[in-house]
Amino acid sequence: MDTPPVQLRSLSVRRGPTLALDDVTAGFPAAATTVLTGPNGSGKSTLLDVLAGTLAPTGGQVTGLSRGSVAYVPQHSAVPEQLPITVGEVVAMGRWRERGLLGRLRPADRALVAECTERMGLADLLAKPLAELSGGQRQRVLVAQGLACRADVLLVDEPTSSVDEATRSAVLDALAAEAARGVVVVHATHDAAAVDRADHVLALRGGRVDATGRSAVG
Repeated sequence: MDTPPVQLRSLSVRRGPTLALDDVTAGFPAAATTVLTGPNGSGKSTLLDVLAGTLAPTGGQVTGLSRGSVAYVPQHSAVPEQLPITVGEVVAMGRWRERGLLGRLRPADRALVAECTERMGLADLLAKPLAELSGGQRQRVLVAQGLACRADVLLVDEPTSSVDEATRSAVLDALAAEAARGVVVVHATHDAAAVDRADHVLALRGGRVDATGRSAVG
C-alpha cells in the first residue's frame, strides 16, 4: 500500500494545562475520506486545527502538508449568522488563496464558484444574505466554499451535525467526490452514516488513538 501523503508521528498537543493529543501516530490517504470519531473532548477538533496549521504541535511531527494546499470548513454554528454577506460572496472566498483578498475573480474562478454552488444545491440562493439561511443551508454554503478552494487537503469539522437529511446526503456526496478527485479528505463526525461512508476511520479517546476503533492507514 502507498504511504499516505499526510502523516502524524507521535503527535502531542497541549492546550494550556490540558494534553489534548498524546502520542498520536496516523496517516491520511489521498483519494479517500478519513473520519475522526470519538466522544466530545477526545481531540478531534484539536487534530483538525493542527492539520489546518492554526495550532502548533507540542511534540512529534506532521509531514506532507507543505507539499499542497489546505482548506478548512468549520461547523455552520461557528460562523456568525448575521454576517452582512451573500451566499455567492461566501463561496467566492474560496478563491482568495489563488487570487488574493483584493484580486478580481477570473472567468474560470466564477465558473468554479458556479459549479460548487450547483453541486451543493445553492444555485438559486447566490444573492441571498447568509443571515436568511437555515443552519443546513449555511453548512452547504461553507462546504461549497471549501470545494471552491480546490485544495489538496480538505478538512471539515462535523459537517452533518444538526442538519436535515438532504443536506447530510449532499455534503457526504460532495466529500466523496473530492476524494475521487484525489484529495485528502478528513472530517470529524459523530454521525454513524458518515462513518459508514468513510474509507478510513481514526478513532480518538482522551487525546489518544483508540485501539478498539477502526484505524486509519498508518
